[in-house]
Amino acid sequence: MEEIKEKVILVGISQQEGDDAQDSLEELAELVQTAGAQVVGAILQAREAIHPGTYVGSGKLLEIRQLLLETNGTGIVCDDELSPAQIRNMEDILECKIMDRTLLILDIFAARASTSEGKIQVELAQLRYRMSRLAGFGRSLSRLGGGIGTRGPGEKKLEIDRRRIKSRISHLKRELEQVQQHREVSRGQRSRSQVKTAAIVGYTNAGKSTLLNRLTDADVLEEDKLFATLDPTTRILKLDSGQELLLTDTVGFIRKLPHHLVEAFRSTLEEAKYADFILHVVDASNPQMEKQMHIVYETLQSLGISGKKILTLFNKQDKLEEPELFHDFRADKILKISAKAGNGIEDLKKTLETVLREDKRLLEGLFPYGQGGQIPIIRKFGELLEEEYRENGIYVKAFVPVELYKNLEMRMEHS
Repeated sequence: MEEIKEKVILVGISQQEGDDAQDSLEELAELVQTAGAQVVGAILQAREAIHPGTYVGSGKLLEIRQLLLETNGTGIVCDDELSPAQIRNMEDILECKIMDRTLLILDIFAARASTSEGKIQVELAQLRYRMSRLAGFGRSLSRLGGGIGTRGPGEKKLEIDRRRIKSRISHLKRELEQVQQHREVSRGQRSRSQVKTAAIVGYTNAGKSTLLNRLTDADVLEEDKLFATLDPTTRILKLDSGQELLLTDTVGFIRKLPHHLVEAFRSTLEEAKYADFILHVVDASNPQMEKQMHIVYETLQSLGISGKKILTLFNKQDKLEEPELFHDFRADKILKISAKAGNGIEDLKKTLETVLREDKRLLEGLFPYGQGGQIPIIRKFGELLEEEYRENGIYVKAFVPVELYKNLEMRMEHS
């Protein structure tokens, strides 16, 4: 039996002239479509502050009610997080399903999570969010069977009492702590292996997964949708010089990313914190590019990520009709690429070679044959430029990590 597609009206507030309320509402429409519903109308009210009791003013509520009747709408989605009182009051007046941006994003995450860690993180975020809204959401979510906001833990979790929800949250937190410990062990192993890591960050749908696939044949899902991939993927990139780099894809950022999600996904998002440098992927074809870049940097700052080397990649060049000038004053280097078409990928690889070499020192000299075991270490962790077997030993010229340089240099023959 095919699920009936929900028809929703978008509702937003513009608190000052020139803000991004209209852009945010357009993004909300994309989120609704991603969640599988249909947008049948949109209302944006200009007011100094959000109404504490009903989000919008009484006149707008009547306008929304009329629009619901005209369009056979089944619910509304507000562009900000609603309080339980706002949900309850709006539901009493409009007699329809009331949702907000946070619920919508949580719902999309619930549909996209595929690994056990992702599922734990999403359920934890949903339960924390719904815990504080049990009084407001009960009737709203049971008004229409299924649909947006009922994925993941779903209605059955709302029907149980607070004590059992608290117990479930505690259980999930313990599970997540175990996953985080495993992640920290993996990070430690990566650190000891001397292989450098780069975190791929960016606004949702900027092309991060496409880039990871292009560079490493990672076979990660690619879709022209918001939050197409949710679970982080780490893959190894072998460069032409033999140098290796670990690339980690991270969850996409977005306007008003719910704090419940940021908390639940902190360990995943912090992959960027522990990376040696950051690849910031930007959708160069998006009119909101500058705003999206700003949101990415704001999110990184909120996670305490600063002082990292950043390579900004202006992606989707194949979608641009004319060449454009791009700048990112916070980046150490910028490149123009198309992950899908392959434009600029070779330049990117060469740049990555250079970045990796910056943390290495040039080692040149002769190893006695008794120290021949050092050569495989150089091959594994460094960049071997020359290797020559001579009468009195092995001549080597190589770039090696700073932390290995002293030990290797000591083992060389010094005349």
